Amino acid sequence: MSIHDWFKRKKESKESSSVRERLDIPGNLWVKCYKCGQAIFNRDLEANLKVCPKCGYHFKLTAGERISQITDNGSFQEINGKIKSSNFLNFTDAKSYGKRIDEAIFKSSITDAIVTGSAKISSHQVALGIMDFSFMGGSVGSVVGEKVARLIELAVEKKIPVIIFSASGGMRMQEGIMSLMQMAKTSACLGRLRENRLPFISVLTDPTTGGTTASFAMLGDINIAEPGALIAFAGPRVIEQTIRQKLPPGFQRAEFLQEHGMVDIVSPRKELKETLVKTLKFFKD
Repeated sequence: MSIHDWFKRKKESKESSSVRERLDIPGNLWVKCYKCGQAIFNRDLEANLKVCPKCGYHFKLTAGERISQITDNGSFQEINGKIKSSNFLNFTDAKSYGKRIDEAIFKSSITDAIVTGSAKISSHQVALGIMDFSFMGGSVGSVVGEKVARLIELAVEKKIPVIIFSASGGMRMQEGIMSLMQMAKTSACLGRLRENRLPFISVLTDPTTGGTTASFAMLGDINIAEPGALIAFAGPRVIEQTIRQKLPPGFQRAEFLQEHGMVDIVSPRKELKETLVKTLKFFKD
């Protein structure tokens, strides 16, 4: 972009904001679809469960939005909601890790990248974990691993299924080897769940990547994904450079993974609750 184009864009931005101010139009009234560019009335988007009515693009949801869409009204009871990460490695880049945690808590109103608890889905009691990408890109550190472990312990104690919605950029680099250890920890806990013959339903949303994909996210008895979700371990360029082969377009999307047996069901958001209920009934019977 040239310096002329930059000043032109800045001027247009100022003009549009001044017009909006004169007309008293809220700045968040419309949302632009990231995929097709369609301008969507915010209220219509929310009514459509944050799915673009034109191209079907599934916008990211917060943990609170996901809970309200999936669970029976008032049934969700959070557990371990006050556990917070600490800067035990004294990690600092542009700012300290402790400060980044505090900023993420302030922006997202949750204490880490997953919210866990018990809930009912059409009267089916479940242990529910929902990752929130707005908290440091849904990265997995020691707190996320501990909360997943305690969620599984709750499920074993109450003899109920586990459902985890994944939305993650992978392991949290600020915690070093401790974050990588969560891959083994959560996988071992799921092994205990299987020993108790209790089902684990994994729901993969956009994006689910890195060590999250390489651990609990892909270990479901049933793996369900939302349409178009990016599901991967490493980026396509890294893979191509490693194996020295050209890979097909869309090979890290939910539909491709379903075709090749990595995902069992691709379910649109409007049908997701019904899909979960059918799956829970299947395991119950």
